[in-house]
Order: sequence, then structure tokens, then C-alpha cells
Amino acid sequence: MKTDRAAVGRRGEEEASRYLTRLGHRILARNWRGGHLELDIVTLAGNELHFVEVKSRVAPVMAEPERNVGRTKQRRLVAAAQAFLHDESRKDLPADLEVFFDVMSVIFYGTGAEFDIEYYPKAFIPLYA
Repeated sequence: MKTDRAAVGRRGEEEASRYLTRLGHRILARNWRGGHLELDIVTLAGNELHFVEVKSRVAPVMAEPERNVGRTKQRRLVAAAQAFLHDESRKDLPADLEVFFDVMSVIFYGTGAEFDIEYYPKAFIPLYA
């Protein structure tokens, strides 16, 4: 598979979106941007709103992609989620939604036709200091 990082990322997000849809999630946004903040995928599943960070890599990988969602990245995701929720176009979302932060790992092999997806729902809980 071509190792252009942007192309790998786009393909990973596409596969992750398909996976989530099969699980019953409704995709609300992909690659949402609010200023310098970005969310890979935002879904609605029942009364749960999921902010999904997708990490995509081409094998062999040095470390599991999901390990790249450290505290700094988590803070940025929380800030992006807050911006998303305060966006005027989101006023139609139900007020009683539970909010979760998920991580997905997509690893492509060979030509990219084969890949593994790992889904970590509720991967972290935001810490407020």
C-alpha cells in the first residue's frame, strides 16, 4: 500500500466509518474542523455521542497506533468536542446525550487490501484540573 500518510489516514477513516456504521452508529461528521481543532469522526448511537479518534498505519508498526493518543491529544480532542457541541449548527442534538471519547486503530498490510481494525469505545474519560 502507498505510504503517503494523508492517503493512509483518509483510507483508515473511511474503513473506520464503515465499521462504526455496521455497529449501528450514525455518522454526524467526518474531519470536522473548528479553527485549529479537528475531530476525525463524530457519531450518534442511541443516546450516545461518540468522538472517535482514528489512528491508521501501514504494517509493520513500531507501536500500537492507539498509544499515540496521550494526554496532550486527549486535551485537544476534548477542546474540539466542546467546540463541536457549541457550534450553532449542532443545536438540533438532544440535550440528554452521553458523550464518549473512542479510539480506533486501523493497520493496513501489503497492498492495503487487508487490514485490521481495533475499536476502543470509551477509551478515555476527560480529566478536568
